[in-house]
Amino acid sequence: MSTHANHTAAESTVNPAAQLDVLGDECARTILVAASEGPRTAKELTERTDCSSATIYRRINNLLESELLAECIRFEPDGTHTTAYESTVDSVQVEIGETGITVSTGSGHDAEPETSVQARRGGSR
Repeated sequence: MSTHANHTAAESTVNPAAQLDVLGDECARTILVAASEGPRTAKELTERTDCSSATIYRRINNLLESELLAECIRFEPDGTHTTAYESTVDSVQVEIGETGITVSTGSGHDAEPETSVQARRGGSR
């Protein structure tokens, strides 16, 4: 089995608050953990959770939009291929300080963490 990922090196435009919202969902977190072990198909992800396949696809879309998950093609030994999903991050860091909250994500593929957002005190962003 081999995979071909559709990762791009483009600058991220994702709202980090949206990333944190996605991570607040247990099903999405389960998907992200499973996909961090290697590319997983939607069927495999459904088998790892107590969620319906419709819910799995919604969470996959949320994770893709938040750039926490990437779509890839998985080639099977028999020559067939299928769409699979893999985690794009292995860490999320939240720092709270006098100037507000800073969220950053990191990956084993990155040389350094990508700082995502800083929210100021009082809830404004």
